[in-house]
Amino acid sequence: MRLLLDTHALLWWFTDDPRLSRVARDTIANEANAILVSAASAWEIATKHRLGKLNEAADAVHRFDELIAADGFAHLPITHFHSLKAGSYTIAHRDPFDRMLAAQSELESLPLVTCDPALALFDIQRIW
Repeated sequence: MRLLLDTHALLWWFTDDPRLSRVARDTIANEANAILVSAASAWEIATKHRLGKLNEAADAVHRFDELIAADGFAHLPITHFHSLKAGSYTIAHRDPFDRMLAAQSELESLPLVTCDPALALFDIQRIW
């Protein structure tokens, strides 16, 4: 199965954070699954780190590609199709990173590994 990680799931995976659910942890660790990481997550981590909201993510900012490769994950670029979909949602959800992840999840038919209840507003499959 191919899966897309929400940014918090990615960071919690990197840091072995106990907030990552057992289901999410087992799903990510399952070598039969292909784990994708959105360019939106790199953007979100860098932005929030710069703003002082993710001080603990300095390593992820500076070694993002290396960490993704070390875990055998794959990058998911943002395309104009993703951007148009994210911008077209009529759902009252203002977070641009969540909107992009939802669009990528929907258009690429990728379940999103997330505990964010706000993403339940979107017509996507979620795993947690």
